[in-house]
Parts: sequence; C-alpha cells; structure tokens
Amino acid sequence: MILPPLPPVPRVSVVIPCLNEAGHIGRCLDSLERADRSGMVLSVLVCDGGSTDGTREEIAAYAMRSMLVHLVENPDRTTPHAMNRGLAARSFDVAILLGAHATVEPDWLQRNLATLRSDAGAGCAGGVIINTYTDATSRAIGAAMGHPFGVGNAHFRTGTKAGPVDTVAFGAYRREVFEQVGTFHEALVRNQDDEFNHRVTEAGFRILLDPAIRSHYAVRASFGKLYRQYHQYGYWKVFVNRLHRTVTTGRQLVPAAWVAGLVLGPALGLVWPWAAWTTIAGVLCYLAAAAWSAWRAAERVVDAPRVLYAFLTLHLAYGLGYWKGIVHFVLLARQPGQGAGRLTR
Repeated sequence: MILPPLPPVPRVSVVIPCLNEAGHIGRCLDSLERADRSGMVLSVLVCDGGSTDGTREEIAAYAMRSMLVHLVENPDRTTPHAMNRGLAARSFDVAILLGAHATVEPDWLQRNLATLRSDAGAGCAGGVIINTYTDATSRAIGAAMGHPFGVGNAHFRTGTKAGPVDTVAFGAYRREVFEQVGTFHEALVRNQDDEFNHRVTEAGFRILLDPAIRSHYAVRASFGKLYRQYHQYGYWKVFVNRLHRTVTTGRQLVPAAWVAGLVLGPALGLVWPWAAWTTIAGVLCYLAAAAWSAWRAAERVVDAPRVLYAFLTLHLAYGLGYWKGIVHFVLLARQPGQGAGRLTR
C-alpha cells in the first residue's frame, strides 16, 4: 500500500472520548496547548457523553479562550460512538485518538506526523505510554502494566520495539485509512482500537511504533478497577475474534489458557494424579516467574508484593473475561446487549 505524501500543512484532528473526567481533561488539554503545532492546522474535538462532574464546564472554558478546542456531543455515551462523532466533526488529513486520562509530550504531534511521513505505507503511527500514578497502589499497577510479564508483547506499553506492530494506543491515522476500512465498530465497549487496527493491517497499511512518541497516562488507582478493566478486555476480545473469524493476536490466548489450566488440572487430577502434580508444578513456576518479574518491575522494593498482586489480577481478570466471552458470544451466539454500551476509555 503506497500512500500519497501528506500535505505540507496537514489538517490534524485530535479526538478525545470523554465522560466525567474532571481533574483529567484539563491536564490533557493543557498538554495539547503546550505542544508544538507549527506546520499544521489543529482541531481538538472533545466528545462528551453527558458529564455531570464539571467536565463540560472545563471543556467550555477552554473552548471560549482557544480556537483549538471544540465540544462534540455524544448522546450514545460509548467510546466508539465518541470516536466516530469526532471523526465526522471536522475534515482532516490525520486523525489522532487520545484518552482523556492522557497528557502528551511537547513534540508528540510533530513526531506522529514525522513517523507517518517516513514510510509511504504507514497508515498509522503511535508511540509508547508512560504510566503515571498518585499512590503506591497505582504505582504498582503501572509497573505491572508496563512489564512484558504483565502484558506480553504489547510494545506500546513496554517500549521494547520500534517499527511495524499490530496495534498502538492513541494512534495517528491517515485519512485514507478511514476511507478504505471504515470507522470504529460501535458495538464494542472495549477493544475498539484493536479491532480497528486489525482491519487496518488486513487492508495492507502499516502501523508504525516509534518509542520517541511519548504520552503519559494516569493509571487506575485500585485493584478492583484494574480487574474490571482487564475482564472487559478479555470479554470483548472474543467478540472481535468472532467478527473476524480469527484470533487477532496470539498473546490474548495466554491468560485464557492459564485460567483453563487452573480449573481443568485439579479436575483431571481426580482421575489422573499426574495432572494434579502437573498443575501444582505449573502454578509454582508461574508464581516464581511472577515474583521475579515483580521484583524487576517494581520501582521500589516495597512495591514488589503489590506488583505481584497486579500481575495475578490482570491475568485472572483477562482469562476469566475471555472464557465468559466464549460462553456468551460463541457458545450462546449472543449479540452485545443494549446495556453493554458505556464509555470506558
């Protein structure tokens, strides 16, 4: 896939899905105002799902003093609806999807454009997420989410690879990508980025990761929120697989296989004792690897137990969510219900 060069002064839309993000949306918009915007025409489109915590007032205040920021109504309240409404709100040459919990480096916009210009086959560019935190729990969760033991080869979290990848967070997409593959699937509460990026690569576009493109993301500050987040990731990944009739990434199968082993091993051990011993050995190996990785990932030694707990939480949550998705979307052939739509970005 060979794309024409970007215009000398491209129109860039930054689309931000948003719901009740008081205390976060202001920092996000501040970082975009501070970013180097030379050589582009920038629009920041905040797609709000009916916030009631003062978020809308913050957005309105920015829109009053800045020609950059625009409020877009999102009555459907879901993330993919927000993305699609933002994409439709302005004409663009490049559209970037950004989370309301994120802030960006001053050169973030320029580096995204430079990466797109570096490869005529690049339909999307993106960088790495640097986790930020407010307490010991969020610090430990951030360490787990930034380590390969926690998230596998999700390179935008670990920063361990540059070049073509299967997905990025906060991607910068060429207009031609949307013209060819469409927009975001509006039934997906989670994994809408992954599903869209699968279509992007299937269409022949490259997704490029440049670790110099850096954004910061405020990590969820409780293990309960981490569990719900990764349970949803696992659950909705099955729906994505059903849509495309394929397993889109191999790493998604590992937590599901781990959970299956924890359940089936003891059950089979009632008949074949070797199965029980194999399960015990597997659990001990996992715990040893998790403990070693937690010690390596922890910013402070005292954080290691919390990092270990975060590893256990996100693996079990994703695996259990995946099996729930198999039951609902594969065995029972269900469609997403009306109540599934909730803006969760």
